[in-house]
Amino acid sequence: MAKGNSPLERPSLASLDQKLAFAKRCSHEGVLAGAKAAVVASVASAIPTLASVRMLPWARANLNHTAQALIISTVTAAAYFIVADKTVLATARKNSFKQRSNSEA
Repeated sequence: MAKGNSPLERPSLASLDQKLAFAKRCSHEGVLAGAKAAVVASVASAIPTLASVRMLPWARANLNHTAQALIISTVTAAAYFIVADKTVLATARKNSFKQRSNSEA
């Protein structure tokens, strides 16, 4: 078994600090990417929703202000969480491969 990979060894304080800093950086990148995606998704969903309420008789009759807000906020929240999750996973995967290649060298 390679040195440092034993489940019985306790990780050092420096190692834990490095992992914590890495996790914070990954989550921060995910939050930024998710916020950007949420802004784009809210505009992209608000324009057709509001336009359809003005132009289509069915939408005018059936989509009140609450329904319109629900449509827009659902799309916005979904975009945020999907993009944030994908960004955190991609960053973690990329950096785990970096750490593996650094430890083998």
